[in-house]
Amino acid sequence: MAQYLLAVHGDDAVYDTPIEEAQPMYDATAAFNERIMADGIWVFGGGLKRINTASVVDGTGSDVVVTDGPYLETKEYLGGFWVIEAPDLDAALKIAAEGSKACGGKVEVRPFEDGE
Repeated sequence: MAQYLLAVHGDDAVYDTPIEEAQPMYDATAAFNERIMADGIWVFGGGLKRINTASVVDGTGSDVVVTDGPYLETKEYLGGFWVIEAPDLDAALKIAAEGSKACGGKVEVRPFEDGE
């Protein structure tokens, strides 16, 4: 089976949602995670901290340069992800739709290089 990255995109406002409003999303995401683990398609996943905790490391020159903040300045950014195994893109898209509904965010689906 092929591996796919399911990347959840959103804005910083999600971190400011009061817990009583966010709890249903957390519960739905936890149930989704448990289901894909039980189905044997989960490889890895996790949520990310706020974008202001990011650092960018550039080791392409003679000196390593580390800067605070995200690599790109955008309104939306990567907030979390899953790595799954699926037989094909159609199956990965179906799983991504379920993940999107659970977490309340848009999900980008990208296959990993297969080494061929």
